[in-house]
Amino acid sequence: MGRGKLRIYVGAAPGVGKTYAMLSEAHRRVERGTDCVVAVVEHHGRPRTEVMLHGLEQVPRQELGYRDTVFTEMDVRAVLARRPEVALVDELAHTNIPGSANTKRWQDVEELLAAGIDVVSTVNIQHLESLGDVVESITGVRQQETVPDEVVRRADQIELVDMSPQALRRRMAHGNIYKSDKVDAALSNYFRPGNLTALRELALLWVADRVDAYLKQYRSEHHVSKIWGSRERIVVGLTGGPEGRTLIRRAARLAEKGAGGEVLAVYIARSDGLTSASPKELAVQRTLAEDLGGTFHHVVGDDIPAALLDFARGVNATQIILGSSRRKSWQYVFGPGVGATVARESGPDLDVHIVTHDEVAKGRGLPVARGARLGRSRVVWGWLVGVVGPAVLAVLLNTVHLGLANDMLLFLTLTVAAALLGGLLPALASAAVGSLLLNYFYTTPLHRWTIADPRNIVAIAIFVAVGVSVASVVDLAARRTHQAARLRAESEILSFLAGNVLRGETGLEDLLERVRETFGMESAALLERESDVAPWTCAGRVGLGRPLERPEEADVDMPVGDHMALALTGRVLPAEDRRVLAAFAAQSAVVLDRTRLQEKADRAGTLAEGNRIRTALLAAVSHDLRTPLAGIKAAVSSLRSDDVAWSEEDRAELLEGIEEGADRLDHLVGNLLDMSRLQTGTVTPLIREIDLDEVVPMALGGVPEDSVELDVPEALPMVAVDAGLLERAAANLVENAVKYSAPGDTVLVSASAIADRVEVRVVDRGPGVPDDAKERIFEPFQRYGDAPRGAGVGLGLAVARGFTEAMGGTLTAEDTPGGGLTMVLTLRAAGTRPELQHAVPPERQAT
Repeated sequence: MGRGKLRIYVGAAPGVGKTYAMLSEAHRRVERGTDCVVAVVEHHGRPRTEVMLHGLEQVPRQELGYRDTVFTEMDVRAVLARRPEVALVDELAHTNIPGSANTKRWQDVEELLAAGIDVVSTVNIQHLESLGDVVESITGVRQQETVPDEVVRRADQIELVDMSPQALRRRMAHGNIYKSDKVDAALSNYFRPGNLTALRELALLWVADRVDAYLKQYRSEHHVSKIWGSRERIVVGLTGGPEGRTLIRRAARLAEKGAGGEVLAVYIARSDGLTSASPKELAVQRTLAEDLGGTFHHVVGDDIPAALLDFARGVNATQIILGSSRRKSWQYVFGPGVGATVARESGPDLDVHIVTHDEVAKGRGLPVARGARLGRSRVVWGWLVGVVGPAVLAVLLNTVHLGLANDMLLFLTLTVAAALLGGLLPALASAAVGSLLLNYFYTTPLHRWTIADPRNIVAIAIFVAVGVSVASVVDLAARRTHQAARLRAESEILSFLAGNVLRGETGLEDLLERVRETFGMESAALLERESDVAPWTCAGRVGLGRPLERPEEADVDMPVGDHMALALTGRVLPAEDRRVLAAFAAQSAVVLDRTRLQEKADRAGTLAEGNRIRTALLAAVSHDLRTPLAGIKAAVSSLRSDDVAWSEEDRAELLEGIEEGADRLDHLVGNLLDMSRLQTGTVTPLIREIDLDEVVPMALGGVPEDSVELDVPEALPMVAVDAGLLERAAANLVENAVKYSAPGDTVLVSASAIADRVEVRVVDRGPGVPDDAKERIFEPFQRYGDAPRGAGVGLGLAVARGFTEAMGGTLTAEDTPGGGLTMVLTLRAAGTRPELQHAVPPERQAT
């Protein structure tokens, strides 16, 4: 039984019609005879969506109790027992009620897919985990319910449900999304035109990137080399010279003019070196390209134009930007240059732009096209001089005979010229042709291939020897130059690689991607195994090639020790490239080890923090909790004593002491338990819409009646919080403020609305806290100043911040004007993110 297929409807915001589209698809499948059931669909009281459920079989949901309330969730086991062909699962990013089989709904979907059931689901773009920071910068609040990007990317089909911001706001105003009492708040907060436009752009771009990935995979599988200009993708050819910055900026401006434009800056490192390349300048250009939204690529290639065109076609580019040549005019005798070669060989699918700059004709720019060690143009000229030159010279000397010695010197000059230009083979050919022509035309007997005079034999032999010697010297020099330049190119790559790895700037996948790009491979993977008989496992992989189970299946494999190997697919590498590949392999192992060591260090840090908390808890139990227990025991022992006749006033005072000690003990134990829940991550807020004036007054029960002034306007917007956690957080803040206030001073608790947030301020006139201690007071077991031991164990503020952040809010400290400390508790207003209110049916908002 194979894995089921996943289809996801993606939208930019609640109300665009994802659920409606999913139900329409279900009706189409049912009409075709497909066994389709509704596993879970939230219609949120929308009549049109609710009507679409008619005629579809619905699997009963399971009921779960949580905090004295019964909720319903998708019954995964019932769906698996029913085994339909297709199951509809709404709101992929939804967080299940505690007690469910899985924490997240996407994990339920994974179970259905693993059982061979096709799933159709929905998700909003703001729920993708990688976009959390972007969505927060747009809406001003942090997304709590998220789904890993990889879960959505693995979907077999992704369909965008799009709607313009104006149309969506009209739907909202007509009451088609939320109830009428929430429309105004939604339109002025989350559903502002700017928010919707930005979220729509995010959705369109994300889906476009996914489509681009599908396109790359299709082109790779079907070996399509022709460029498909589905979007503007601009490749910038860099030399390492200062003109690169101009080229990158020009490419960025061109990309902005086209929808979804992308800039890819590429530096081709030749094996014979590039003298004008500056590592420092390349680093600056890399930063510039990334700052402008592009990417930087480093590729090794002997033939610069061919490597540049291969890269451009490989990424399905539509344009190439090159700078005007920095070579002097006389240097053009060696060839047309990279720009002209790329323009000539680009074909009709690639547009080539030659951009002028301040460095034109000031020095060597992009090098000429390279073939052999001496360059393609030089080799061609060498063959022309070595083969055609002697024939032309022979024709000229037949008209003007200068004598054998002079004729031989002229032929020798052509042989030396052929050696200087083309190397060994053209020089050998020139020597052979020249010697034959000298023998035939200028040595007796004439016009015959025999030599009568032995002195002529010696002269021709010397002629050939000189030609071969000069050619050998030139070829050896070219070989040494080639080797030195290649070593320089390798050293530049290794220096860049080592620097990034040592600084910890490169992760394993980034490093493997660099390997794949550098050697032009389809995929790169780091395989490892625990022993010689254990199976190989993949520690990291990039590219679109076939998955590898063993190094032997790869086109190239480079062992790293006994139980690790770097495996590449795509082509067989020459032996001279394996030095650099070995360095990449060793660095890959280093990066993997560093990542695992970091994970172990993080776990050790967590354990150390846990030990610190446990030690502090024991200290609190042994010291701070002993005081109220000792007071209670002493008072009880006194009351039970028969030796003293206590008056009613004394008995009342002792009972009051017992009550105060019990209250203090209850408060301390409560904070200890709350801190333990925060440290173990078991605090699960039940988010619902409430009014602050319903919760904040309840937080004042633990302080004297006249010690707090309350200013919470009734007109404030509702907040999306857990009422119990908010009450505990506010109570701790108020108690802390009262504790450090002077006798007779009043603590002010006020609330106000700012944009899409609501702030609660607890203001005291106490001694205040220095700036360098404002963050430290929120750490567990911290008590500021000379607070007595009976003042508590120092957990109140730590618990308050933990509860606040669990609800998606923030808690900070700032100075009170005139002296004192103000605690600022910031909460999100209800309606700014209604999709997070997943635990309050039927008012639960759409995702």
